[in-house]
Amino acid sequence: MLKKLDKYIIRKFLSTFFFVVLIFTMISVIIDFSEKVEKFIEEPITKREILIDYYPNFILFIHGLLWPLFTLIAVIFFTSRMAYNSEVISIFNAGVSFRRLMRPYLIAASFITVLHLVGNHYFIPRGNKIRLDIVYTYIWRDDDKGKTQDVHMFLSPDTKIYVNYFRKRDSTARKFRLETFEDGELVYLLKANSAEWIGPPDKWKLRDYEIRTFSDMHEQLIVGQGKEIDTTIAFTPADFVDYKEQQTMMTTPELSRYIENQRRRGVGNTQKYEIEKYRRTAEPFTILILTLIGMSIAARKVRGGIGLHLAMGIGIGALYIFFSRFAIVFATGQAIPPLIGIWLPNILFTAVAVVLVRNAQK
Repeated sequence: MLKKLDKYIIRKFLSTFFFVVLIFTMISVIIDFSEKVEKFIEEPITKREILIDYYPNFILFIHGLLWPLFTLIAVIFFTSRMAYNSEVISIFNAGVSFRRLMRPYLIAASFITVLHLVGNHYFIPRGNKIRLDIVYTYIWRDDDKGKTQDVHMFLSPDTKIYVNYFRKRDSTARKFRLETFEDGELVYLLKANSAEWIGPPDKWKLRDYEIRTFSDMHEQLIVGQGKEIDTTIAFTPADFVDYKEQQTMMTTPELSRYIENQRRRGVGNTQKYEIEKYRRTAEPFTILILTLIGMSIAARKVRGGIGLHLAMGIGIGALYIFFSRFAIVFATGQAIPPLIGIWLPNILFTAVAVVLVRNAQK
C-alpha cells in the first residue's frame, strides 16, 4: 500500500523524468535536423517519410539510447530541490529511514525500467528498421559492408554454397555452387554460371547449370548448358547485406534466430549481434543503479545546491557511458565474452551505488 510520501515522490520522479525527456528530445531533433537538412533538400525524400516515418522513430531511438541518463538527471534535479528546501531533512526527522525513502524511488525507476526493457526488445528495433531504411536509402548509401566475393556459407550442417561474386544491383550470384554431404561424403553437386534472385520464398533462377548426383560408385550427370531452371535455395540477397547498425533493426526474437542461423552457416563473426542482444537487457537495469546513485548524491544538502549535484550527476553519467563503450570495444574485439563485456559497467556501478547508499545522509 502506497503512503502519501510514496505517491508524492513517485509523482515528482515521473513528472521530472518526462519533462527531461521532452527537453532533450526537442534538442536532439533540432540537432539531427540541422545535420540532415541539406540531404532532405537534395534527395527525393517525401515530407511523409520525414515527418511520419523518420522522426517519430528517431525519437524512439534517442529514448532507448539515453533513458538511463535522463533518469539520473531527473532524480538528481528533483531530489536536490527537495534537499535544498529541507524536505529531505524533514522526512528523516519524521522517523523515515533512508532505506524506506528508497522505496518510492525504486518503484518509479522500476516502471521506467519495464518500459525501457519492452521498448528495447520489440518497439525500438521496429522503429529503427523504418528509420535506417530511410537513412540508407537517402543519406548513407555506401554504408553496406556485406561480403560479395568468394563467399562460403552453410545453409544447413550438411549443405554448403559458394558464390564467386554477388552483384547487389540486380541480386545475381556469379559462379554459384551448392554441395550436399552425407556422412562426410559428397552426394550432390549443383553448379551454375549465374543464379538470379526471383523472389520469396527463396526462389532463384539458375543459368548454364550442371547437376551431379553421387551414389556409391555411380554418378548421374545433368547438363543444362544454355538452359534455365527455377529452384528454391535457402538463402536470400539479404545474406550479402551487412550495415553497420543492422543488428539494431531486428527484434530480439529475430536477433536470436539470426545469430543461430549465422552460426549454423559457419559465419563466426556474430559478436556485434550478441552484444546488441545482451545490451537490450543490461541497459534498462542501469536505470535502477543510476537512480540509487543520483538519490544518494542529491539527498545531502550542500553548498552549491542543484548546480553542484547536476554537475556530479552528469560526470557520473559520462563515466558510465565511457565504461560502456570501453567494454563494448573489448567485447567486439573478442578480448572478453560479450555477456561479461555488456554487464561489466553495471557490475562496477552497482558497487559504486552500494558505497554511496551506505555513506548517504541518514
